[in-house]
Amino acid sequence: MLTLETCNLCPRRCGCDRTRGQTGLCGAGGQLRAAKAMIHKGEEPCLIGGDTTKYAEGGPGGKEARFGAGAVFFSGCNLRCVFCQNYEISIQNKGWVISTGRLEEIMLDLQKQGASCIDLVTPTPYVVQIKEALQQIRKDLTIPVVYNCGGYESLEAIESLDGLIDIYMPDLKYKDPRLSARYSKAADYFEAAAPALEEMVRQTGSPVFDSQKRLLKGTLVRHLVLPGCRRDSMDLMDYLGSHYRPGQILISLLRQYTPWGDAKKYPEIDRRLTTFEYESVVDRALANGLEGYRQGKDSQNMSLRPDFDGSGLQ
Repeated sequence: MLTLETCNLCPRRCGCDRTRGQTGLCGAGGQLRAAKAMIHKGEEPCLIGGDTTKYAEGGPGGKEARFGAGAVFFSGCNLRCVFCQNYEISIQNKGWVISTGRLEEIMLDLQKQGASCIDLVTPTPYVVQIKEALQQIRKDLTIPVVYNCGGYESLEAIESLDGLIDIYMPDLKYKDPRLSARYSKAADYFEAAAPALEEMVRQTGSPVFDSQKRLLKGTLVRHLVLPGCRRDSMDLMDYLGSHYRPGQILISLLRQYTPWGDAKKYPEIDRRLTTFEYESVVDRALANGLEGYRQGKDSQNMSLRPDFDGSGLQ
């Protein structure tokens, strides 16, 4: 059973008593904390309205957005990615306390504003409270609910969400434990992420779209290509291609890496991604029959990053 008293929500299973003010590596305590709620047009075309063509340019931040995702950005993260673009909320835990009831109101309000989906960003530390909120209002939500996570999930947590989540959008960051240990302090990243992804796909089935090319149900796997790590990225494409049949999942190959956070302390990733590195991964994905999205070179900046000012929470 998932519990905050001896926290076991993620693969770290740190055992801290969050109900008494203790926090684990993620920085989350017993109360929900979030940094912003907004209509966000910086997601993949199938979430915000746009081209669903195989490997269409216009991944996150596509210029063809006709809608927007109803995004709720939560504070804290169970990964310590040294390059995280949302560093101030994921690592520094910037945020404001909200009640579970207020989260319910926020999601319903985003739907009223015309959001194409409810986009729960970095929800892992709060899976218990999020589940509680969704159980209360799920019947009132007529748009898909997206679980937008880092991929470092416990199987039990994902199983507990069965029937509440329409679209899973996990990162699949690394296959090599040396890389995940160095850059995210999680040597067991792939060991945990692979079975969690299998459960996500089991729950959602293959991607289903509506007449306006919006994704209604399915699993969309994001992968951020890192400088100097293209071999590991290509190994991940081989894994996905061998483990999932064509069309069973979508992938989004992110080119937007920009040195940020503590990346300057790691000289090998304190630079921009090269075209050769990125295109090598795209080619390997295509060779494996994987379908989804890619980004153009102009995505290598911080323009997709919101201002985490607490707006939309009160």
